[in-house]
Amino acid sequence: MIYGMKTTIDRAGRLVVPKPIRDAAGIVAGAELEIRVSDGRIEIEPAPLEVRLVKRGRLTVAVPRRSVPALTEDIVRETVDRLRRRGGGSE
Repeated sequence: MIYGMKTTIDRAGRLVVPKPIRDAAGIVAGAELEIRVSDGRIEIEPAPLEVRLVKRGRLTVAVPRRSVPALTEDIVRETVDRLRRRGGGSE
């Protein structure tokens, strides 16, 4: 688990998020992020994927509003493993 790392902000206001933190958070180049201030702290997290609900037969499914890479078995497995290590996954 990564607890924290130091970085700097350049004159243009850009912040470099260290690679180990990007990797741990699953943030990739071009990812949309939400940033906010709460109790004097800056919080940054991946923006939720915007979806629309579409009726397909008897089911209603969530369809992304923008193109996203296909969800692979490897991505699902890595996500489940990461959540279990954090204690957030169901067995």
